[in-house]
Amino acid sequence: MSFLKRVLSTVTGIFVFLLICFFGLILLGMLIGSGSDDVVQVKPNSVLELKLDFPIYDYAGKTEFTDYPFLNEDEKNGLFNIIDAIKYAETDDKIKGISIDNNFINAGISQTKALRGALNKFKASGKFVVAYGDIYSQKDYYLSSVADTIFINPVGFLDFKGLYTERLYFKDFQDKSGFKMEVVRLGKYKSAVEPYIANEMSAENREQILVYLNSLWNEIKQDISLSRNITTARLNNIADSLLARTPQMAKTSNLIDKIAYHDEYVKGMKHALKLKPNKDLNVINVADYSEYASKKINANYSKNRIAVIYAEGDIMYGEGEKGIIGQGTINKSLEKARNDDKIKSIVIRVNSPGGSALASELIWREIELTKKVKPVIVSMGDLAASGGYYIASNADKIIAEPTTITGSIGVFGMLPNGKNLADNIGINAEQVATNKNAVTYSFFEPLNDNQREFIKEGILDIYDLFSRRVAEGRNLSREQVENIAQGRVWTGTDALKNGLVDELGGLDLALQRAAEAAEIQEYQIREFPVFEKSLEKMLQDLGIAKTKETIMTEELGEENYKMLKELKRLSQKKGVQLLFPFSTEIK
Repeated sequence: MSFLKRVLSTVTGIFVFLLICFFGLILLGMLIGSGSDDVVQVKPNSVLELKLDFPIYDYAGKTEFTDYPFLNEDEKNGLFNIIDAIKYAETDDKIKGISIDNNFINAGISQTKALRGALNKFKASGKFVVAYGDIYSQKDYYLSSVADTIFINPVGFLDFKGLYTERLYFKDFQDKSGFKMEVVRLGKYKSAVEPYIANEMSAENREQILVYLNSLWNEIKQDISLSRNITTARLNNIADSLLARTPQMAKTSNLIDKIAYHDEYVKGMKHALKLKPNKDLNVINVADYSEYASKKINANYSKNRIAVIYAEGDIMYGEGEKGIIGQGTINKSLEKARNDDKIKSIVIRVNSPGGSALASELIWREIELTKKVKPVIVSMGDLAASGGYYIASNADKIIAEPTTITGSIGVFGMLPNGKNLADNIGINAEQVATNKNAVTYSFFEPLNDNQREFIKEGILDIYDLFSRRVAEGRNLSREQVENIAQGRVWTGTDALKNGLVDELGGLDLALQRAAEAAEIQEYQIREFPVFEKSLEKMLQDLGIAKTKETIMTEELGEENYKMLKELKRLSQKKGVQLLFPFSTEIK
């Protein structure tokens, strides 16, 4: 008994000690954070370093700690915070240029294009942009190709070969394991569920993927062609023959300018700034500078506001959180913006593969209510497909990037079934019911004809509603919608041609159109939504507790964990889904 007391007292002591340390760190952080008005001091003759190796979200997020309001966060490292920082640097006399140094960008193609556009405008101010890479991925090179001078390590590597994507198919796996997905879908291009009903890619899916990959590749080639003064035909030849696979070949192909070591790259920037060799180069990280610039930008007061509501991630029924669109947070944001007299118009930034049909319809309804009070403009990011397009279709105007993937107007229903798996391991399920259709679904029984018919009936109703929403929102006939629907995916460029979007451009154009619709010229931006955070999440972020994802990734490896995660996420989808095959990764 005394031994147990000693153990319990020791455990209690450790727990109290950890709590004291935890709250001590919080207090220290508060004291340090309150010590200066600015997060970072920008010295004269500085270079802004664009290192984007962290996940880039359109919206970094505002977070409220329910139990600890003094810890509320308003992060400024989202895509548009970075773009705003680059824009502010154009007129900041202390910033002389931008260095893209071993970037390893973690962003989508449309996000990369938006950053590239900001860098082009920065160059037009007369300041320099230079880039250095030990290794250039294709996306890294796409961004870096905007630079005045591109450097590569003498033993480095540049990847320039065109785009491809790979899909995994699970039909044989299901047959062998006994675990399968019961699927009902509408739309011959609705390929999100194809891996569960076939062993190979359908001709329709291969067609649509090839079309949008070619469209994306053409956009990338055109941008690089303008920056590097190389014809698109020549760029295709370089990609087909891998003529940039070594530093010297990349230089001969005119994809890069100089082969040099990193110290020589730094020396070149010092020379451009007329610094002595023994003087340190003043480098400021873009994440820090974004925080600094946001305070300067927000100082420009205007009585008018434009709300920017970010709908980013999978659409799921519920409250929602960072990376997950729920009707809870989105509709609260729309209601707040609608009822705020200072907010004159609203921009919804959609970056989503879709998801729950019910949640999409509930968000659609809230947009319908909002449109009656204030203009609503949609700006599309990397993805605005299926459910993402459903909510976008109700806007007064839709603006997409040329590289946005959108459309996917189709519906599917999917339920996990473990009948064969249960049989293989000796499990038998028996049901007792009062009515004929009381058992609408059982994990341990295959769908019967009646159940499948009821599900199909529900999917037909949702597809009909989805098509009607698009027809009414886009002023198209049902026949026109059907011709571009069937679950087919389009790029922004093609979506403009078939009437799914109104204009091509980024968030800046959407804000311009929102200001025009509200008949205002000067305005401030107010961002939504605001997310809540729990103590458990705080501990995870501080590294005191590991997330399940971290543990499983370490144990299974990243690729195996991705496969498991995809299976799990699809099996957890509730209700009818409006979903793009979001696992499609463009490489």
